[in-house]
Amino acid sequence: MLDRFFGLTPHGTTVRTEILAGVTTFLTMAYIIFVNPQVLGKAGMDPGAVFVATCLASALGCFIMGLYANYPIALAPGMGLNAYFAYSVVGGMGYPWPVALGAVFLSGVGFTILSLLPVREAIINAIPTGLKHAISAGIGLFLGLIALQNAGIVAAHPATMVTLGPLGKPQALLACAGFLALVVLVARGVTGAVVIAIIGTALAGMVLGVTPLIASPVSLPPNPAPTLLRMDVAGAFNMGLTAIIFAFLFVDLFDTAGTLVGVSHRAGLLDARGRLPRLKRALLADSLATTAGAMLGTSTVTAYIESAAGTFAGGRTGLTAVVVGLLFLAALFLSPLAAAIPGYATAPALFYVACLMVRGLAEIDWDDVTDSVPAVITALAMPFTFSIADGIAFGLIAHCAIKLLTGKGRELGLALPILAALFMLRFALA
Repeated sequence: MLDRFFGLTPHGTTVRTEILAGVTTFLTMAYIIFVNPQVLGKAGMDPGAVFVATCLASALGCFIMGLYANYPIALAPGMGLNAYFAYSVVGGMGYPWPVALGAVFLSGVGFTILSLLPVREAIINAIPTGLKHAISAGIGLFLGLIALQNAGIVAAHPATMVTLGPLGKPQALLACAGFLALVVLVARGVTGAVVIAIIGTALAGMVLGVTPLIASPVSLPPNPAPTLLRMDVAGAFNMGLTAIIFAFLFVDLFDTAGTLVGVSHRAGLLDARGRLPRLKRALLADSLATTAGAMLGTSTVTAYIESAAGTFAGGRTGLTAVVVGLLFLAALFLSPLAAAIPGYATAPALFYVACLMVRGLAEIDWDDVTDSVPAVITALAMPFTFSIADGIAFGLIAHCAIKLLTGKGRELGLALPILAALFMLRFALA
């Protein structure tokens, strides 16, 4: 039944492989269950209720992506967008968090409308092939930076922005050992190498006393009532949050686009023209999850780049996403167990996936500088701005400007110049 529904055999995968991929993806993104309540808690929201909302919204998004779109891509509240919600909209601009949730809800409705119309799909399909390869590589570089941060190998510096972290700390040493073990396991063809490395690194940390042992793996989920259906849609309209709604929509649009294209490219899911089949369904999964997430009490839900870890483990169908969704539901009752996987334990997997995704740079046409230069700008801007959306923006602006100035404007079509103009307007008004 599962083979027929998800098309496992045509995709060259099995139930066992899909389950393993789902577990891998979940382990690499499980941090959001605990980070998101901390971030939104800064906005005055109840952390326990946000924990429940995070698990439920993530599970819903994964189920829609898996059962409706049939892609191995997981969804959860986006890092960056939750920080914008808490620190900018609520903390900086002074809006109450229910009004901010109302803005997220309205942006989700906007996502859904654009997803049902050909507009959003046309925007993503208009991205040139060279930039799609660069997006894949840029996400790899972005993942690499996240992995190094999680491991404590790189740290913030007031003068140079980033610098070498304290390598003598056990977290960094364990992450390095875990990465080497992962590479060796992969080189030897060991099935489940990623999961083995993640769990092995976490267990080693517990044995050495770096991570506390689990007292009890079971706990009842907190009460969701403090945030459930608390979004103030009327307040979002009355207080003139149009620009904020647009910001939520715009950033999520291109974060999702970059993740879908990048992860699908590395998984071999793009068609001969470099496009993603059933794209509209995948976009609807993101849109509906964002709308439902706002109703539950969390910030914008988006596709996760950590899904690349699952596709590396062999995930090729929606069964992978369904497994991730089930694990998010299980996390409601097994929060101590999910919390036992620290950032330094998932860092080796993320960094290895980063190494694989950077291969996208090899597929760029390096003989044509009008293609290669915007591609490099795209790839480098993502980690340096810590934003997939900004990386795409810089790349599109550079692509359009260089093509126009070199007499190749006919290659652009209509959508790309409009997108570039909108991006420049966004930066000008920021």
